Amino acid sequence: MPFIDPNAVSAPTVIRVTDYGAIPNSGQDAVKAVRTAIGAAKAIDGPVVLEFPKGRYDFYPEHAAKIKYFISNTTTEDENPDVTKTIGLFFKEHRDLTVDGLGSLFMFHGKMTMIVLDQCENVTLRNFSTDFERPTMSEITVEAVGSDYLDVRTHPDSWYVIEEGKLTWIGEGWKYSDGPAQEYDPVTNTTWRVSNPMTLANKIEQLNPLQLRLYFDHTLETKVGHVFQMRDGIRDQVGVFINQSMNITGTQLHLHYMHGLGIVGQFSENLTFDGLKLVPRPETGRTCAAFADFVHMSSVKGKVTIVNSHFEGAHDDAINVHGTHLQIIDQPAPNQIIVRYMHGQTYGFDGFFPGDRIDFVHGHSLTVYANNTVKYSEMINLREILLTLEKPIPVGIEAGDVVENISWTAEVEIRNNRFLRIPTRGILVTTRKKVVISNNHMKGIQMSGILIADDAESWYESGMVTDVMIHHNQFMECGVPVINIAPENKEMHMKNPVHRHIHIEDNEFLLRAYPVLYAKSTQGLHFINNQVLGSNVANRLDDSSFVIHLEACSDVNVHGNNFLEINHNVKCMKLDSSIMPLD
Repeated sequence: MPFIDPNAVSAPTVIRVTDYGAIPNSGQDAVKAVRTAIGAAKAIDGPVVLEFPKGRYDFYPEHAAKIKYFISNTTTEDENPDVTKTIGLFFKEHRDLTVDGLGSLFMFHGKMTMIVLDQCENVTLRNFSTDFERPTMSEITVEAVGSDYLDVRTHPDSWYVIEEGKLTWIGEGWKYSDGPAQEYDPVTNTTWRVSNPMTLANKIEQLNPLQLRLYFDHTLETKVGHVFQMRDGIRDQVGVFINQSMNITGTQLHLHYMHGLGIVGQFSENLTFDGLKLVPRPETGRTCAAFADFVHMSSVKGKVTIVNSHFEGAHDDAINVHGTHLQIIDQPAPNQIIVRYMHGQTYGFDGFFPGDRIDFVHGHSLTVYANNTVKYSEMINLREILLTLEKPIPVGIEAGDVVENISWTAEVEIRNNRFLRIPTRGILVTTRKKVVISNNHMKGIQMSGILIADDAESWYESGMVTDVMIHHNQFMECGVPVINIAPENKEMHMKNPVHRHIHIEDNEFLLRAYPVLYAKSTQGLHFINNQVLGSNVANRLDDSSFVIHLEACSDVNVHGNNFLEINHNVKCMKLDSSIMPLD
């Protein structure tokens, strides 16, 4: 008898979407054919590769899956009463699947959520690009600046109509007139948030095809060559939604535009992204690749890995990893509490599962005072959840106190990435598991390069950090503080801090302002062997916002750093209200 290796892995079955009616490069709607191919892949027992022979595949909303999903940090009930997502590629309960684009371009139309992975396990997405025929971002380029007008040229992909001197942007089944805007300087490759010039204009007239004149009652502060990016403010779809899934990998994915939040992970485990390229396609001439955040991880556990990737041209943060604080609003029984989603844009999904561990957190100090285990969880309505716990509720609950589901917190590795043209923060991370941020390059980030927050009064994004290593990164002309450790606690206790054990070592900083570091309510902070280059360092000794600013911190270790400027080598820091030299 031939030897059969019991550990051998069978070759995957290959399903080609072209065998099910998808025709690349035809402009035809591929939704039905791809859905059939996805169904065939799901019916196979064992590993499957779903292949897209190289070409362009178009996805239209008409026949796309339409399913209701409540997604963290998206919209309020009033902003978007209908949470139905229009989904181009929908994967539900798939196992051992690889989606291989073979270098294809997936082109989406209208407002769509490009991909959903719901309750999937061991799924890999690889080797494809995505874009929108008419993105929900509109762009104009300044051609002339007058005393009371701008002459601008609209991007050919930014369709519009003008009625009675007012402009409306139009797309495939959608339109808007007002919304958030950003200004882009191609010389410095930076963007920042501004007032919408189309809304500010008293009148708009068309001079020539694609050329407009905007009239104002003042001179607008801008320059020839600058680009204004404009969108509506409703995050009614997302780019890629990974929901209650495990062991998901995205590799060599070029996502050139995403409507709403970008890649969203929610109550999922072990998510790996390697070789992402989130940047506009060069041939389009567009300047924006995301309607909001590029990557947003909410209540994810296991490990989040983001490596070897390029982030350029968002309308919000590049990466955000966090949990959610829910406020305690009632105690109907000794072992029961009712908790509530407090931020308007997060609600509708059950944030707890039997066996989950929870921490009780004082809202004003953000310190933990008890923990418990979830026995049952029941949604009372879209915002309130009844939790039945294994043990009685602790005494001492105060108004404003919250709970955090600590079972859904992730280890994070963010390594060897580039961050450019980001209007807000580069990386936000609040998780108690190990965090490594290493060998990344950030340039021109308008706010902090890294923000470690935690709050129970604004976004309600949890929670503490306990083991963070930030090393071998380059922060070039970012906003300040470049590294911002800023829990939003009103009560601070030196012996009971919010954050612990943060190491900032061997990084390079090129400052455009000060301070390089702000830290609050942190124990075990190390700022070691960093090189900080800034102008006018020596003259800032009496400034209230100097190089390093600490508040209610303890066990701080600062040494081996070079604070440099032209013809100066100044080593100093601001510690609370006292400026002291460093050895």
